[in-house]
Amino acid sequence: MRIRVPPGRAGRLWLRHRLSVLRHGLAVLDRKLRILRQERDRLAREAARTGREWEEACRAADAWVSRAALLGGRRAIRLGGDGRLADVRVDWTDAMGTRYPRRALFRPPDEPGPSAPLPLTAALVPAREACRAALRAAVDHAVAAEAARVVAAEEEATGRRIRALRDHVLPRLEAALAEVELSLDEAERADGARIRRAAAAREAEQDPGG
Repeated sequence: MRIRVPPGRAGRLWLRHRLSVLRHGLAVLDRKLRILRQERDRLAREAARTGREWEEACRAADAWVSRAALLGGRRAIRLGGDGRLADVRVDWTDAMGTRYPRRALFRPPDEPGPSAPLPLTAALVPAREACRAALRAAVDHAVAAEAARVVAAEEEATGRRIRALRDHVLPRLEAALAEVELSLDEAERADGARIRRAAAAREAEQDPGG
């Protein structure tokens, strides 16, 4: 795709300005890419850590639920939960214009009131706590994994943008500027030659016997 450049010296100034803006933009994008890479690495480590914690919490919850079921049966498991839900709020942050979840504010369901049925087995209370811990770990991992995904996607998009500008737009602008400067140089040489010929003709007219 050919760049439409204003004619003459205005075109040279126009191209030089575009190149200056583009090179500054590439420097900003390079800095953004470095920051995103660092943040992506940090978030990937955080996602891996929370993933391990979630798996461990799930294993602990499974073990306690199995004990409660062995001691009191599945009916005890059903009585252990009264249908109330946990509350989760997500806190967001920003890195170089990229918005992603920073942490989750997790509030488990309130403890059963005095009128709630009492646990039927000694394992039911720790089973419930283990399930809450697994849920909290799941929320933490979901936030960390989503943050890592968002930043990695933005890193990839920024890299593509840099490559497109550096590999396609920048060479076209540089080639257009070189073409304009060559054309202007040729025009200036032609003007200079005409001026010299005109000056020589005037001198010949002023000194016909020379």
